[in-house]
Amino acid sequence: MKLVSWNVNGIRACVQKGFYDFFQQVDADIFCIQETKMQPGQLAISAESYYQYMNSAIKKGYSGVMVFTKQKPLSVHYGMGIEQHDQEGRLITLEYEHFYFVGCYTPNSKDELARLSYRMEWENDFRAYLKRLDESKPVILCGDLNVAHQEIDLKNPASNRRSAGFSDEERAKFSELLESGFIDTYRTLYPQKIEYSWWSYRFKARERNAGWRIDYFLVSDRLRDAVCDAVIHTDITGSDHCPVSLEIRLS
Repeated sequence: MKLVSWNVNGIRACVQKGFYDFFQQVDADIFCIQETKMQPGQLAISAESYYQYMNSAIKKGYSGVMVFTKQKPLSVHYGMGIEQHDQEGRLITLEYEHFYFVGCYTPNSKDELARLSYRMEWENDFRAYLKRLDESKPVILCGDLNVAHQEIDLKNPASNRRSAGFSDEERAKFSELLESGFIDTYRTLYPQKIEYSWWSYRFKARERNAGWRIDYFLVSDRLRDAVCDAVIHTDITGSDHCPVSLEIRLS
């Protein structure tokens, strides 16, 4: 199976910047997008042979996740069942016969870590949610998780030590998630490889490749041997993020 995740930073803008070209070219079995910034009915996305599922934020023009899947899931769940987390359209879970697929757009801790305390609550509740799923079936999690886990995962770790996405607290929560039974597929396959998935629009960051790796595919540890490849598509533009993909053998 080929799975793709992409924070499109506004799907209505991204379709004007080549979204369909990549979508059709990659021909994924499951394609998840984050930060759709769209309410139902604002844009009809042409995706023949795919089922479409969308979770929008109550606030217009904000957040939002969407999944396209060739195989109809057994069930679809929106959010994690906790009201304070489920207002922002950050989570979709698709259940299949042999696994759960979770598409996620993790809350940003914001400048000066203004939202860090809420982020910590989200991390604890989300980890518990994933562990409950994992007790039933293996989990494949993808999305913009808004954290660069290790120093290798961003261009300038020293100057970003207390920046949102690279605080000690956020990195520790990511470690906790891995320790609870999940693997970072890209870093597992490529321990020393340096590639990024997000670049600020400021200071010509993408031209200088001054980026961060904050978009992921994590899988339950028992799927480790099923992972074939994990790719960061750094050549694909259209957003401040580029797509990431996972190839995995699933029965």
